[in-house]
Amino acid sequence: MPKPDRYDYIIVGAGSAGCTLANKLGADTSKSILVIEAGPMDRDLLIHIPAGVYRAWRDPKLNWNYLTEPESNLLDRQVDMPRGKVVGGSSSINSMVYMRGHPLDYDAWADHFGLTDWRYENCLPYFRAGETYAKGSNSYRGDSGPLGVHPGDFDNPLYDAFLEAGEQAGQGRSDDLNGFNPEGVARLDATKRHGRRCSAAVAHLRPALKRGNVTLMTRTMVKRLTFDGTRATGLICDFGSKELRLEAEQEVILSGGAINSPQLLMLSGIGPADHLNRHGITPLLNLPVGQNLQDHASIILQFESLHSYPIHRVDRIWNKARVGAQWVFTRRGIAASNIWEAGGLIRGNDTVPYPNLQYHFGPVGFEYVGDKIQLRQAFAIHVDQLRPRSRGEIRLASANPTDKPLMHFNYLQDPFDLQELVEGVQKTRELVAQPAFDGLRGAEIDPGPEVQTAKDVENWIRNATVTDFHPCGTCRMGHGDDCVVDDHFRVKGLQGLRVVDASVMPRVISANLNAPTQMIAARAADYIAGQPQLDPIKAPFAFQN
Repeated sequence: MPKPDRYDYIIVGAGSAGCTLANKLGADTSKSILVIEAGPMDRDLLIHIPAGVYRAWRDPKLNWNYLTEPESNLLDRQVDMPRGKVVGGSSSINSMVYMRGHPLDYDAWADHFGLTDWRYENCLPYFRAGETYAKGSNSYRGDSGPLGVHPGDFDNPLYDAFLEAGEQAGQGRSDDLNGFNPEGVARLDATKRHGRRCSAAVAHLRPALKRGNVTLMTRTMVKRLTFDGTRATGLICDFGSKELRLEAEQEVILSGGAINSPQLLMLSGIGPADHLNRHGITPLLNLPVGQNLQDHASIILQFESLHSYPIHRVDRIWNKARVGAQWVFTRRGIAASNIWEAGGLIRGNDTVPYPNLQYHFGPVGFEYVGDKIQLRQAFAIHVDQLRPRSRGEIRLASANPTDKPLMHFNYLQDPFDLQELVEGVQKTRELVAQPAFDGLRGAEIDPGPEVQTAKDVENWIRNATVTDFHPCGTCRMGHGDDCVVDDHFRVKGLQGLRVVDASVMPRVISANLNAPTQMIAARAADYIAGQPQLDPIKAPFAFQN
């Protein structure tokens, strides 16, 4: 329990953004910083064993376990929406894939949303400064940052076949999707260091806590923000059986993510006025909080493997013990792998300006039976639609902070999104049909050989679409009336309050969101502290017209 009740900065959420902010802002040891996390400390060993993620992320003690509202375009199914409720946030329970997104994503923020300071050349120096890349530095990669990043190196012939097949199918090949060539199939990077997960808590928060000016409160539920007029002064939270009032001398920073940050804003009277009134909340400021919700819809294709590899049998009890012992003593082997060590950014058709589909490839098949994962002698390919046109919203279920918010993602509401996933099925089947998989490829499990007509594929997609865990956009940054924060993350119309997390993205990045979120937070820390931004890096990138 912290002794003082006043701090220079209070950060709500110890996830990817909150940990990064605490580390950078805390470098000035004259500043006192409080980080508040609703979940526990990240002590569970399965968090830190890379392959343990497939148990850890389903643990209700570490996960908010959100569900969407019934999605009308997914046969009224509710979609599981895991979010980290633990120190490190979702970076402690995700699959550790490190992807920055395509340079044109950031240039589009500048060109389409007037965010001129968010071009790729302005973001690249923060990506470089934030990482230590195991292969060393170059114009794109850093070697002295807090986040450990390691390229995939787990040996399995199915990875090799996937990469060769991508070339044979004409889908391209890249040595580094985060480098010069952000297109094609490749071995993927992971947020790992010495065979262990390198979460935002490991990379950023632990060093920050050692300085002595950063305090962490876990298992603490923030109920609402407090204001003096239009200035945020702090918050009220439940800590154990006590209700505490904590005050911020300079700023309160919300880093709860695309679901929790808009929820807390609305509970505090900041959001659509008519919606707040319906829940008996007096509006302080009418802003489009909770709108512009976006995510990467994902489908998973699986194929039998004609060869059995050790990874296919790792769920057997004696194999688990052997693999676990190997990791404990060497930090190597299957347990040191995040499994999705290959993937790609590809184009579903010839008209898109840059890749609109993403692969994550794993050399093992699986299904969940209850809360347990059952492995198959197979391989699996996630296919994500990267730039959806459908938009959803976050809404309050009630004025009770403990009630989970209502989330309508409206997956596939726009027919364009369904068509791109249809193309994703076609591209994946083309890739797996290539000679590189001859002798390795068995029967198609999902969707299955009986799913052939366009209508059959569409029906399967509606029944099979899930999330790839990348919600964003609900506190959009920009300059118009449809924005919640400005390009320095200040909540419009208020003082002393910012939102810094994936919710500020005006448009979802065309890849996984953990790395972009940490980059955003690192830039935000410099804005908040009044430090100059890092010098732009005008590094070229491969681009096919």
